Amino acid sequence: MTTHDRVDQEEEAAISSMATGPGGVLDLLRVAAVALDVEGRIALWSPEAEQLFGYRAAEALGRRADKLLVHPKDRRAAVELFARVRAGDTWAGVFPVRRPDGSTLEVEFRTMGLRDAHGEGYALGLAADEGTVRGLETDLAVSGFLIRQSPVGLAVFDTELRWLLANPALQQMNSITESQVRGRRLGEVLPGLDVEAIEGAMRQVLESGEPLLDQQSVGRTPADPDHDHAWSESYYRLEDPSGRILGIAVSIMDISRRHRETSEIAEARERLAMIADASVRIGTTLDLRQTAQELADVTVPRLADLAAVDVLDSVVHREATPRVWTDGSARFRALAVAAGYPTDAVHAADPVGEIARYEPTRLITQCVREARPLLVPHVTEKDVRRIARDDDAARVLLREGVHSYIAAPLIARGSVLGTLSLHRTINPRPFDEEDLTLACELAIRAALCIDNARLYARERDAALTLQRSLLSQQPRDLDGLEIASRYLPAVSAAGGDWFDVLPLPDGKVGLVVGDVMGKGIHAAAIMGQLRTATRAFSRLGLPPAKVLCHLDELTPSLGESIATCLYAVCDPRTGRCEMSTAGHLPPVLVHPGGDAELIDIPTGAPLGVGGVPFASVERELAEGALLALFTDGLVEKRHQSLDVGLHTLVQLLRRHQGPLERICDQVLAALHGAPDDDVALLLARLRRPRLPEKSVVTVESG
Repeated sequence: MTTHDRVDQEEEAAISSMATGPGGVLDLLRVAAVALDVEGRIALWSPEAEQLFGYRAAEALGRRADKLLVHPKDRRAAVELFARVRAGDTWAGVFPVRRPDGSTLEVEFRTMGLRDAHGEGYALGLAADEGTVRGLETDLAVSGFLIRQSPVGLAVFDTELRWLLANPALQQMNSITESQVRGRRLGEVLPGLDVEAIEGAMRQVLESGEPLLDQQSVGRTPADPDHDHAWSESYYRLEDPSGRILGIAVSIMDISRRHRETSEIAEARERLAMIADASVRIGTTLDLRQTAQELADVTVPRLADLAAVDVLDSVVHREATPRVWTDGSARFRALAVAAGYPTDAVHAADPVGEIARYEPTRLITQCVREARPLLVPHVTEKDVRRIARDDDAARVLLREGVHSYIAAPLIARGSVLGTLSLHRTINPRPFDEEDLTLACELAIRAALCIDNARLYARERDAALTLQRSLLSQQPRDLDGLEIASRYLPAVSAAGGDWFDVLPLPDGKVGLVVGDVMGKGIHAAAIMGQLRTATRAFSRLGLPPAKVLCHLDELTPSLGESIATCLYAVCDPRTGRCEMSTAGHLPPVLVHPGGDAELIDIPTGAPLGVGGVPFASVERELAEGALLALFTDGLVEKRHQSLDVGLHTLVQLLRRHQGPLERICDQVLAALHGAPDDDVALLLARLRRPRLPEKSVVTVESG
């Protein structure tokens, strides 16, 4: 390769690097170029002229233009125009041209004079089909009109995503001018938008050519810098007729109103969902603390970032009327705290279970004193010091960014029980009136559950007090019998379970265990009457089946209730034990060698049914034999067969030997931590050797 060739290639490469692609407008017009010499002969004829006029170059070159292209009637005008152009004038307009088939084509011309190196004059004409020109002008005019008048924001970006155009609607929408945006990137002009997402969408359309329609984004512009707006954006790739990519066109519609309405509908649905959720999740038990925790858990993180439930200490102490102190202060006991995310703000709340006294100026005290909710949408440092229990807690809340607060009173049956306190820290939106209404609705629902738990606890305490007063004191060991017992009231409410150990004439001992159906004071009262009646009948020396007959006749007069009962009479001197049951579970007999069994006793009807005979079973017990009487609360569990519980009890008594007190503890620990029903357990062990065991069955008719 010569040096000259290398230089030529370098020049071509430089030209190529500087040159841009062809414009699409000229391709649409198909502009023809024609040059005439001083005599009006055609000296130059472009390929576009062949297409426009219909003459090949060989047919046109060297011929006079007025003779070839002009109808005779128009030649004089053509000659005059040619003379003007040769003289240095220019002319633009539409002139009829004759085509080879004799038809006339209206052609739009732009003409001008030219000079060559020798000073010779030429006339250059640039021509295009007049219909094509008018069509393009119309398209451009319509496009321009639509862009200027369209209420939809329109923007055009080049392939480098730099701004080329912004129509008036978009300028007004963003409060910017076209001169401010032209040549700049989106983020330089509107940093309040999600620039990364928008430019990512534009790049995708540039690469794929596929439009993206109705892409929604939220942000802020100089037109309204303090509020979020929402837009629907559609992206289109711009190409010229040759397929060259020119850039991106974006249409933008402000849909803030629709977005707000949609958000409001979604928020309303969420509020309804929370209320529905609260009705299911709050009040699953009658435990005061668990109910409070359920309320706190429902509110985070859907309504608040941090929630605390505090009740007046008088509520916990089950006083008849919750109260605020005479000086305006109040003693609260924290029942629950919940956070929607890991945060030190939980340490600013009162520790669960502890008592805190709040002065009259504190918001939580004001809330219960005035029995009205308090909303602090924008919390100041001064407000935090009225919210927090002390300065240390205030500093924690400030550090964690608390910025909005609600205190909703827990009101039930006309009494204020406490407050639900809600804080927002990471959720940037302040609480509003809708949030306050929702918080009060949740607080009212929870307050009723809390008050029910409080009232039920009072009734449970009363029933338990009555029941314990009526139950036998810890049975003492009798001659020939070692005795141990346990009574465990249900977590939710005390019922009518009882047991008794009755010294009888002739050195015999009566062992009783029973269960009145129902809960509360009513069941405890009936239990007390049945216990008293059993004691009275047992003193008559009646056999167990006969005692149950009398109790069955008595029970209907005690109220609308039925009861189960197991009555056994043991004679420690002989080892004989006679037993009868009224619908009660059979006792467990543990033999001295450790083997254990459920004693098979014909099951009678519960007390109060009436007219059903009761059967007795007699067993002779060996020395060291253990008899276990119990109520169904010991062995019955939800979602588990009763047979499973009975089998488990038999296995436990078979394995555990030693002192009866220890056996009682071991059985309760294995079968129940927090029973759903009362549990009564009575163990009796024979101390003296007896005759071999045998069974005798007798029947007593009611």
